[in-house]
Amino acid sequence: MRALADAVPEPYWLRQPGAPAAADPLERPERADLAVIGAGYSGLWTALRAKERDPGRDVVVLEAGTAGWAASGRNGGFCSASLTHGFDNGASRFPGEMATLQRIGLENLAAIAATVQRYGIGCGFERTGELLVATAEWQLRELTRLGLPMLDRAAVRAELDSPTYLGGVWDREGCAMVDPARLVWGLRAACLALGVRFYENTQVDRIEVQRDGLRLHTLRGRADAARVALATGAHTALLRRLRHYVVPVYDYALMTAPLSPAQLASIGWRHRQGVGDSGNQFHYYRLTADNRILWGGYDAVYYRGGRITADRDQREATFRRLARHFAATFPQLADVRFTHKWGGVIDACSRFSSFFGTGYGGRLAYAAGYTGLGVGATRFGADVMLDLLDGRRTERTALKMVRTKPVPFPPEPLRTGVIQLTRWSIARADQHDGRRNLWLRTLDRVGLGFDS
Repeated sequence: MRALADAVPEPYWLRQPGAPAAADPLERPERADLAVIGAGYSGLWTALRAKERDPGRDVVVLEAGTAGWAASGRNGGFCSASLTHGFDNGASRFPGEMATLQRIGLENLAAIAATVQRYGIGCGFERTGELLVATAEWQLRELTRLGLPMLDRAAVRAELDSPTYLGGVWDREGCAMVDPARLVWGLRAACLALGVRFYENTQVDRIEVQRDGLRLHTLRGRADAARVALATGAHTALLRRLRHYVVPVYDYALMTAPLSPAQLASIGWRHRQGVGDSGNQFHYYRLTADNRILWGGYDAVYYRGGRITADRDQREATFRRLARHFAATFPQLADVRFTHKWGGVIDACSRFSSFFGTGYGGRLAYAAGYTGLGVGATRFGADVMLDLLDGRRTERTALKMVRTKPVPFPPEPLRTGVIQLTRWSIARADQHDGRRNLWLRTLDRVGLGFDS
């Protein structure tokens, strides 16, 4: 409790200096070749890739808040090459495509690195990889399936010293660390430089079919566009069908004060990897540019009915749990205090990786369901949406991952019951040497299983 006493209830990343001034809201008729709804990663990558593909394409972005205010500005900054939320999850659903998906994912991550360099985006992009650590014997067995060199207890503690570690693997190529908000701001600036127009604090209330496209209605204006990309993540009101496939799950994080040189030396971390432990309920953590530790994860909370409200961004029970887990992982840092605490929604779907589709006769495309791993995968999703809108047959659009949908969630109140039973079962598996109960084994058999 002392460690949390002075924590500010707001996202650390979004309160940094350097945020751009908000664009004016849309208060008049507007017209464009392509309208993008949403200015998080998904929408920004879509706008940027649209202009890179066709510099003459007229692109406008409509954002209900300000760029990155939702999930894109609240995450841990793990920019992963995985498009499938990890190898095991992808292999269980798209076994025939995993070699292709892994290659495309690595190509996508390389393209993100090139974009950051090309546009001079100062987002602290570091190709450090991710350290996956085991804190129980059964987790060691799971990690061997990744096919990466195993680190024993001494080797993993030489990288990052915690008495809870039994071993691990270092995925050196599959992940980069970024400052999530500065990546948003940099992508926004790159879009502006290419001629994309932005309207912020502009919520699209409804979509109307026109003879030559779609009309997007806002409070005081409207935008007509030949094509529309819907990039709103967990906010699904504009396309009712998405409500069957996406649920808003709240994730929470803490940020420490900057570590002193002595404090950092006490735990090591010379290579600055992102870190994830290997429990079903897992933590993710990383260093910032000024050597703070972001510590998040473990609890993934669904509130009955799926309403998204600002008051749910704070959950004291979860913050206390995270603080206790931090203290157990790094007893050397007993005197470290947390400066920020926050939460936000991720767009979860039943296959835990993105899905795609079109509406309004192919004039609208959408991507959703990234389930917390969208920092990198949204660039791939942007290209998929543009392929679908342009009517292009590509290697991407031929993928089963793109052609199929996840299993829909049942309606309430059954939806809440299913989700809570699954969360309880996952927690129980962590407590019982990873053994999955009848419910989880049933989900595995029907292709709905997941381990986090």
